[in-house]
Amino acid sequence: MTRAVLSIGANLGDATASVRSAIAALGPALVAASPLYRTPPWGGVEQEDFVNATVLADDPARDAAGWLAFAREQEAAADRVREVRWGPRTLDVDVIAVWDGASAVHSDDPELTVPHPRAHQRAFVLVPWLAADPAAELPGHGAVAGLIAALPADEVAEVTAL
Repeated sequence: MTRAVLSIGANLGDATASVRSAIAALGPALVAASPLYRTPPWGGVEQEDFVNATVLADDPARDAAGWLAFAREQEAAADRVREVRWGPRTLDVDVIAVWDGASAVHSDDPELTVPHPRAHQRAFVLVPWLAADPAAELPGHGAVAGLIAALPADEVAEVTAL
């Protein structure tokens, strides 16, 4: 059994439809999905707000690389172009964490670092994740609720449900 947490976001084109399409593409692997949220951009690049969601998925046929392949397939289907780091995009699907059975998968591979190295700093990942799974834990960092409480309150308040 391989379980994953994916963060999905977009801010170009019909961002809401792009995020919903990526969620739907999980099909029967989808365990839970957060509501959609409007979030400010992260990383210092001037751009429009994002539509974000976090999903929990379970698929015994996928390992961590399989979840990355799914993410890239969805981005390609949305015509994602990688020109500016943390820049605007038609779709962004990040693999946040993966479990093989009860064990968290850890990888420092440059193509796929899991758990995601900056997830614990990102309200746009954590707030939707907590909505999808109130008992959520980020491997190596602890309870998602506690991570949210440690973030600046104004940053958390900017993550608003659509």
